[in-house]
Amino acid sequence: MLTIVITAYREENSIGRAIESIQAQGLPQDCELVVVCPDDPTAAVISALATQDARIRLLRDQALGKPAALNLALSVARGELVILSDGDVYSGPGAVSALLAAFADPQVGIVSGRPVSLSPRNTVLGYWSHLLVDAAHQQRMLRAARGDFLECSGYLYAFRRALVSPIPEDTLAEDGLISHRVWQQGFRTAYAPEALVYVKYPATYADWLRQKTRSAGGYAQGYMQDSHGMRSFRREALAGACSALRFAHGWKELAWTILLFAARIHLWLRVGWEVKLRRRPFGTVWQRVDSTK
Repeated sequence: MLTIVITAYREENSIGRAIESIQAQGLPQDCELVVVCPDDPTAAVISALATQDARIRLLRDQALGKPAALNLALSVARGELVILSDGDVYSGPGAVSALLAAFADPQVGIVSGRPVSLSPRNTVLGYWSHLLVDAAHQQRMLRAARGDFLECSGYLYAFRRALVSPIPEDTLAEDGLISHRVWQQGFRTAYAPEALVYVKYPATYADWLRQKTRSAGGYAQGYMQDSHGMRSFRREALAGACSALRFAHGWKELAWTILLFAARIHLWLRVGWEVKLRRRPFGTVWQRVDSTK
């Protein structure tokens, strides 16, 4: 049996499309689609869709953050395989099948989908999203080909339910932590580049910094200190600069790339200060990003 979990918060304008993109995948009747949210407007949309599809189940969480919402969903999930996604993204055709196909290999414990940026490339922030998404795709392709550990994208990924225990509720990068835990148990982390998930990325620098602080900050927490993952300032500086410069088309994009280098330095300094030194609480570091909705 398959369980698909979508977490949402104040996403009444996008949750319908997220659910419908999953429904359009041709799911089996014994599949369950568990949608978790704390707020009434989002819940109203989910409830309306649930009246038309008995596979949809609404859970109300206490607005304690995404890790707590995931723990709630996983505590009731009946599927041996679980797919996780978000309420402000939508999946491409065949994404579910592409994820599930990876589990034909019994050594695969978790598999990542491939984010695609919906942001315009002709703006600074939009260009950054395309560059970073492409860099992550190239890294996952390389690591998957070598059989190395790779971090799954939290926008769309799947795992064997039996391998995942409750997540600490102050975890900033739950996708990285789940990927790492599955790897530690001797299972492979796989990549399904055909499993596309469409994402709107931040449109302001303040929102970009909020989003990246919480995702990169997860790798500065104690939970991830032994991770062999893809995110760190040292890895970016050593391996990412040349590929980023090659991604640019023309002088304008080259200038935006150099500007991104400065922004990433700002980001890692902020992570070091907020997460490692000050040890700010989860609710302070995990801030809502409105321009992605």
